[in-house]
Amino acid sequence: MRPLRGIAFKLGSVVVFIVMSAMIKATSAHVPGGEAVFFRSLFAIPVIVGWLAWRGELRTGLVTADPLGHVWRGFAGTIAMGLGFAALAYLPFPEVTAIGYAAPLLTVIFAAMFLNEKVGVFRISTVALGLTGVLIVIAPRLSVIEGGADDAAALGAMLVLGGAVFSALAQVFVRKLVQVEKTATIVFWFSVTATVLSLATLPFGWVVPTPFETFLLVAAGLLGGVG
Repeated sequence: MRPLRGIAFKLGSVVVFIVMSAMIKATSAHVPGGEAVFFRSLFAIPVIVGWLAWRGELRTGLVTADPLGHVWRGFAGTIAMGLGFAALAYLPFPEVTAIGYAAPLLTVIFAAMFLNEKVGVFRISTVALGLTGVLIVIAPRLSVIEGGADDAAALGAMLVLGGAVFSALAQVFVRKLVQVEKTATIVFWFSVTATVLSLATLPFGWVVPTPFETFLLVAAGLLGGVG
């Protein structure tokens, strides 16, 4: 176990994903969430393939020992990504990011529930504190029931929260997969699964992006692969 390296990788991925999400946010007024998922997933694949080729693992890196595990991880991850991208059209980017941080907090809970990982009092207290913060951010948006918020903002908040739940579930599936799969294999098959699943949203109003939007979407996909 190398926890410091793992923490560094996680922090790096958070930074990259925030930049990626900002690019998606810039296109969200025109490009539907499902179409954004397609670009983000499709253009992550060349990065992963290039990584495997650089490591000399192209032949073995794409072979999976747990196909069903990839299906479940892909399904949960694609829904999480789609909900998160859709929410960007309804809420400010900082708010989406803040609410989205419910995902790692929920991951701790799900890890204890589904993976039997030990979660001490300190971690539970930290998770409770973090979820309280998320509730403080999200509460004004959900007060539409009391007439205190608009419908679009409430929908956006619920989309982010739903995405956080599925993102946490995806992390549980990843945790299981890393026991038998290489990192690149997990990311590659997720990108393939998400690309295919995102095509199901094609009948619901895909658009032709502008050249600048296309640049942002392609760049978001490449960053997604790096992240």
